[in-house]
Amino acid sequence: MDSNNRDRNNYYGRLSLIEKIMNANLILAKELLSPPGDTIQETIDMMGMRQNELAERMGKTESKINDIIKGKEPITVNTALQLELVLGIPAKFWLAREANFREELARIEQQEAQELMIDWIKKFPLAQLKKLGYLSKNKTIKELVPELLKFFGIATQKGWEKIYLNDKMSVAFRVSLASTADPYAISSWLRMGELQSRNLSCAEFNASKFKACLPQIREIAIKQPEDFLQELKSICANNGVACVFTSCLPKAPISGATRWFSNKPLIQLSDRYKTNDHFWFAFFHEVAHVLLHPKKDIFLENLKGAEIDRQKEKEADAFASDLLIPDKYLKNIKGEITKEEILDIAHKANIHPSFVVGRLQHNEILHFSRFNEMKISISINQI
Repeated sequence: MDSNNRDRNNYYGRLSLIEKIMNANLILAKELLSPPGDTIQETIDMMGMRQNELAERMGKTESKINDIIKGKEPITVNTALQLELVLGIPAKFWLAREANFREELARIEQQEAQELMIDWIKKFPLAQLKKLGYLSKNKTIKELVPELLKFFGIATQKGWEKIYLNDKMSVAFRVSLASTADPYAISSWLRMGELQSRNLSCAEFNASKFKACLPQIREIAIKQPEDFLQELKSICANNGVACVFTSCLPKAPISGATRWFSNKPLIQLSDRYKTNDHFWFAFFHEVAHVLLHPKKDIFLENLKGAEIDRQKEKEADAFASDLLIPDKYLKNIKGEITKEEILDIAHKANIHPSFVVGRLQHNEILHFSRFNEMKISISINQI
C-alpha cells in the first residue's frame, strides 16, 4: 500500500472513530437529559408525598402524573399553575424547566436525524461551496449537515426534495430538476444566486423603465469597461431587477436562469462560455423572459433534462438577437466571410465585432474555430 492510500485510509479511519464517539455522546446525552419531572419527584420526596397524593391534590389521574414525571407528557401552563399551588414553586420555574428540556431533547433528536443525512449531503459540490464561502472549511461531514440545510433554508432532506425534485408541486421553485443530470449541483448554483440577490437593494420593478434602459446597457456591452459587471448590476437594481453573477459549478452547466424571487425578477448569469458574445446574448435573452413572459415561469438555459417552453425560448432568442444585431446586417452574407467584412458589419450595426462572430458561428455561417481572437474573455468572480 502506497503512502497516499495509507494516509487516506488513516484519515477516514479517524473520521469513522470520531463519528462513533459523537454517536455515543448523543446516546449518553439523551440518557442523562433530566426532564422537569425529576424535580417534581425530588420535591415530593422531600415533602413526604407520593405520586398518588400529588395526583389527588392536582385533580389528575396517577398515570397522568407518572407520565409528566417521566417526561412523556409536557408541563402545560395549566399544570404549572397547579404545581405552583400544590408545591409552592412558581409556575414560571416549571414552564422554563419544561421549555429547556424540550429544546435540549429536540436538538439531540435533530442531531440524530441529521446523522441519517450524511450520505445525502455527499452528493452536493461541498468542496466548491466551501471554496466560495458558503460552507465552513475544516469541518467533519457530519458538522456540514446543518450548514447545508441553512444554505438551502430548509429543515430536512425531504424539504429539499419537495422544492427541487417534486414535479411542479413546490411554491418555492415550481419546476422539477429530477430529470437533470445532477440536481444537487444545479440546485446549489441556483441557491447561490438567490442568496446573492438578497444582498441587493432594488427599486420597485417597472417594466417600461427597465426596457427604456436597454440601449444604455447595450452601450456597456459594446465598450465593456473594467467595471461593466458592477454597472450592469447597478442599472438593473435601479429598475427593480436583481442581476447576479454566479461562478459555474461542476456538473451544473447553466449559462443563465430567470425567475421571480422575493417579489422581484432575478437574472442569474454564469461565465460558462467565458466570452463576451455568449455572456451578453445570455443577458438579453434573460431580459426577454422578464419583459415578455409571466412571473410564474422559471427559465433554466442550456440545461438538459429541464422542462423547456420552446416558443418562449424562441421569443427570447429573437429579442436578444434583434437587440444586438438585427437580421438586416447579416442577410447579404454569402460564402466565406473575411475579417474586414466582420469589422464592417460591426461598424454598421454599432456593435463589438465579437458579437458578429458569435452570431455567424451560431447561424453556422462561420465555423466555431474561426475569428475567436476577436472575442473578449469574461471571468466572473462572485465573491
